[in-house]
Amino acid sequence: MTEKKARSMAGLPWIAAMAFFMQALDATILNTALPAIAQSLNRSPLAMQSAIISYTLTVAMLIPASGWLADRFGTRRVFMLAVSLFTLGSLACALSSSLGMLVIFRVVQGIGGAMMMPVARLALLRAYPRSELLPVLNFVTMPGLIGPILGPVLGGVMVTWASWHWIFLINIPIGIAGLFYARKYMPNFTTPRRGFDMRGFFLFGLSLVLFSCGMELFGEKIVASWIALSVIVTGILLLLAYIRHARRHPTPLIALPMFKTRTFSVGIAGNLASRLGTGCVPFLMPLMLQVGFGYPALIAGCIMAPTAMGSILAKSVVTQVLRRFGYRNTLVGITVIIGVMIAQFSLQSPSMALWMLILPLFVLGMAMSTQFTAMNTITLADLNDENASSGNSMLAVTQQLSISLGVAVSAAVLRFYEGFDNANTVEQFHYTFITMGAITLLSASVFMLLKAKDGRNLIKERHKA
Repeated sequence: MTEKKARSMAGLPWIAAMAFFMQALDATILNTALPAIAQSLNRSPLAMQSAIISYTLTVAMLIPASGWLADRFGTRRVFMLAVSLFTLGSLACALSSSLGMLVIFRVVQGIGGAMMMPVARLALLRAYPRSELLPVLNFVTMPGLIGPILGPVLGGVMVTWASWHWIFLINIPIGIAGLFYARKYMPNFTTPRRGFDMRGFFLFGLSLVLFSCGMELFGEKIVASWIALSVIVTGILLLLAYIRHARRHPTPLIALPMFKTRTFSVGIAGNLASRLGTGCVPFLMPLMLQVGFGYPALIAGCIMAPTAMGSILAKSVVTQVLRRFGYRNTLVGITVIIGVMIAQFSLQSPSMALWMLILPLFVLGMAMSTQFTAMNTITLADLNDENASSGNSMLAVTQQLSISLGVAVSAAVLRFYEGFDNANTVEQFHYTFITMGAITLLSASVFMLLKAKDGRNLIKERHKA
């Protein structure tokens, strides 16, 4: 290996980690700043949801195209374009003087965000042999765990002591550094040209958008339940139409044969099912602390910091855990632990000491970190180079969808318990945590479909090296 190539290999995981952090942070930092932005733009806080939805829907729809673009034009070119759009979109958002402008520039941000992380991970998948993928993805996923937890904290701090504009301006120096390092270190992988499946893109992308919108509408009860269910069903029908289309198309957007790879199918299903529980915690916990316990917004945001610290600590031991117990036992066991940890938040009360809440959040962070690393690596482990970009795009879509589903499902469950006349606000949150914990426990059964030998090449060969 030449010195230049060695430097490139060493720098690539840092570039991917930066992309993951920017995307994960931006998905949550806006939440705590919405009231301040609404006041500045002379709008109602309830009308500001379009600033969040415009970004998430753009990301959901465009992620499937990221693999084709990277294959066609090269990973470095597409990644640098993505970071440029995200950074310029951030600057334009900070300069917005109306809600309409903010929504338009959030869409620009979303176009960049849809390509940043999938393309960076695709470059890793092509640059590293499978035996070295575990420690690399282990390192890269850490910022993605920290971003959603730091988001509410930073949002609260910036709104309290600076202005809401800084939640967008913070992306600019990170984006400039990302462009510099990508130009220097990221390889420009390409594959033989293939046509773009435009019909498949619209069928698949629109199905994701309608399904996500339907779940949001159902959870927030913005419209009648039958309208929300109609949107969800339409999304499912479009997905079925895409499957029929992909079976006939010579080069579909998302190739279906890769689902015959058992570890990939189990990994995708497990990601979707288990993240319903983990996705609800950053949403429900600050809400319960403020609405139920009466904590101020800043403390409610900061209370999630132990989860980030637990995530970081677990990164140093996750490889050893996987070597000792294997992927199947680790994923089943850790998902059961996560389900129990989520359910036990129903035991929390305003009279309890703060450390009795901080300790479970720290343990949950360790468990989530282990689970995410194991899920991501086993999902991609057995894909060949032909399926790498489609599989990587599908994993990114699943992760994006599961985050919004976790919030939407937990919001719908909370709304359901609000209908109980004999339950106070704190009890409604308690019942919701028990329900989401039970859903997570059930999701552990998905990982039982793995075999004991699955993923052995990811940990055994690396051990020999």
